[in-house]
Amino acid sequence: MTYPPGPPHPYGYGYPPPPPPPKPGVIPLAPLRVGDLLGGAFSTYGRYWKPLLGIAAIAYGGAGVLVGGALLAVYGSVIDNLERLDALPDDANPGFADFQALLVAFGSVWLLGMLGMLVATALINAAVPAVIQDAVLGRPARFGTVLRRAWSRLGAVIGSVVLSTLAAVLPGLLLILAFVLTMVQVVVNPDDSGTASAVTAILSVLFALATFPLALWLWVKFSLAPAAAVIENQGPMAALRRSAHLVRGSWWRIFGCVVLIGLIVGVVGGMVQEFVSILAMVPMTSLASGDHENMRASFSTLWGVMLTAGAVGLVVQILLAPLQPLVVSLLYIDQRIRKENLAPMLAESAGLAPAGAGAQDA
Repeated sequence: MTYPPGPPHPYGYGYPPPPPPPKPGVIPLAPLRVGDLLGGAFSTYGRYWKPLLGIAAIAYGGAGVLVGGALLAVYGSVIDNLERLDALPDDANPGFADFQALLVAFGSVWLLGMLGMLVATALINAAVPAVIQDAVLGRPARFGTVLRRAWSRLGAVIGSVVLSTLAAVLPGLLLILAFVLTMVQVVVNPDDSGTASAVTAILSVLFALATFPLALWLWVKFSLAPAAAVIENQGPMAALRRSAHLVRGSWWRIFGCVVLIGLIVGVVGGMVQEFVSILAMVPMTSLASGDHENMRASFSTLWGVMLTAGAVGLVVQILLAPLQPLVVSLLYIDQRIRKENLAPMLAESAGLAPAGAGAQDA
């Protein structure tokens, strides 16, 4: 049956249905529904698991080895402090000076771990958009190519992640600062700090409640920045502006999708974290009881639990790390399809005809 020349006929009685959008890769080249986003993310994970998990293992494995080595080094440096704590009489209460070296040691390891996690997370956020570029077009993605692409954009992604995170968590950081200042005031002036501490606590809570919506809005507004930094070769500030432009008008939709995949990842990670926390309860309880005879053994046990927890958490982190960046990268593609008519260009890059090209002949 041949139809007269002209625009494609509407779908209805006597007319053929419109052709489906082309799908050369993991998503159809059309505005995406939530099911398309989640399906595309898991399909990309299944097809391209080698580069995704390989780079995640390098990123978080490197951070884990760094923190594990630091823990072992710190344990060797504080063993004399543990022996002094063991030597205290049973009726003696350890002072702050007795624990100062331990606090400094743990604080240093924590800071090193945060820096390692920042670089690891940025590397994953740089690798996933590089994989998505090929996954959307149905092309293979080799590990070495993805790693080189991610490494070349690592600086821009770190900048965009740090800037967007600071914008989102600044209210929380100010709240923590107010809490620390309150505690310092209580320690320095214990007699005159009651009223001031109460006022500071109330003002901090009110400030947190007032600024939480702004922090949430900024978090979603800048959520597409890493993908823009990689796919469009944007610098950190340009990537933030690009993300803000793409999110404009679709904030609630993007918020819902990011929160949904975040809940999926968070539930699995939370279950593992809860199991590890239960394992750590025994040595922590012994330390809190002040039993000097078992304190060194408890510290040794706690060290073993921390290393085991770190290893388990590392494996879980490697497995779950690509999921949220995959959804965010697909949201970036979706917003460009909706706002910039990217679908025909993607179809042309994949060597396919855009949807509707053959609608006049049936």
